[in-house]
Amino acid sequence: MPGPIEIYYWPTPNGHKVTIACEEMGLAYEIKPVNIGRGDQFEPEFLAISPNNRMPAIVDPDGPGGAPIAIFESGAILQYLGRKTGRFYPQDERARVKVDEWVFWQMANLGPMAGQRNHFRNYAPSVCPDQRQVAYGAIRYTNEVHRLYGVLDGQLKDRDFICGDYTIADMLTWPWMAGRTTSALDIEEFPHVKAWHARVGAREAVQRAMDRPREFIASGLQGQGREAQDARSVLFGQRARKTEEAK
Repeated sequence: MPGPIEIYYWPTPNGHKVTIACEEMGLAYEIKPVNIGRGDQFEPEFLAISPNNRMPAIVDPDGPGGAPIAIFESGAILQYLGRKTGRFYPQDERARVKVDEWVFWQMANLGPMAGQRNHFRNYAPSVCPDQRQVAYGAIRYTNEVHRLYGVLDGQLKDRDFICGDYTIADMLTWPWMAGRTTSALDIEEFPHVKAWHARVGAREAVQRAMDRPREFIASGLQGQGREAQDARSVLFGQRARKTEEAK
């Protein structure tokens, strides 16, 4: 009998997407920690699964035809899991296209923009003492995330979930949405987003998934200690790494 799905994970919004999906779909899974502050994502064993040296990634020992399959990129992972289980990912082509639109909206817009906003507001001050050098980035990405919140707020008007029914689009988007007031971005401005965020967060499967990070100690990237400095040097300013064949 095939074993559980292996999730290469660290407690970040992208990591949460996959644990939420597995909990919602009733899939057995085992977490394989990838400490991104320590550089585990650059280990050859992980790169064989995720060549972009980013988590999450999964290995499903019971893949197509009963053979194992490795998948990287959270959007591709949730689409695969939705097809595998037949849950939260419509089989009707028109309905699936609508879900895919919001899957790619999250992957191409909300996730990257919210990540940059978080970087410039929370981490850049620890890296660059001259705040004039980070002010433009902080303002630029906060404004774009504000715009994206407005887009989602409009979509959620008269809907309980992004595409009407609860789907992988909600699972992908929810971890990236702040359910509280943050610097220069007030959730109270977006009542439909606020209600949806609470609605998804109240689901038992989501709560189980969000309990998993308690098993890990994430690096304090904003601190000034040696551990935080080492983690920032690993995560920020990365450039292409030469492969053994190219050396």
